[in-house]
Amino acid sequence: MNKRTIIAALAVFFLLPGLAAAGFTDNGNGTVTDTVTSLMWQQCSAGYSGAACLVSSPTVTYTWENAITYCEGLSLGGFTDWRLPNIKELRSIVDSTKAAAPAINATYFPATISSFYWSSSTTSSYTASAWLVYFNLGRTGNDNKTSYYYA
Repeated sequence: MNKRTIIAALAVFFLLPGLAAAGFTDNGNGTVTDTVTSLMWQQCSAGYSGAACLVSSPTVTYTWENAITYCEGLSLGGFTDWRLPNIKELRSIVDSTKAAAPAINATYFPATISSFYWSSSTTSSYTASAWLVYFNLGRTGNDNKTSYYYA
């Protein structure tokens, strides 16, 4: 079985910016499928739930390792094979056509926090760092894996 991809809410510069904005399906079970990449995503950022992703436990941020653990332990939409997306996958849900933050399709990913989200990709030049997507502007960056960001 293929691993499902998660974002807390969640987020391809490598494929074509803004391409993914047009191709999503709300599965009605807390997940969204990208019809371009066929990847399935968690609709709400980690710690949020409900139809509009407004019900939350305390705001949840994770170290890189804990973000991976959260995703691998997730049971959502009838699936238990979730994983943290790599940087290319996360960039695929960035909507670079948006004039205002967050840089993601809010119809399918409501209440996405305009902040940094972890990817599973380690930087090649410094293995203690991993790639992130900044959903405020839709840009990528990297930071130390012990820092706290969203998943």
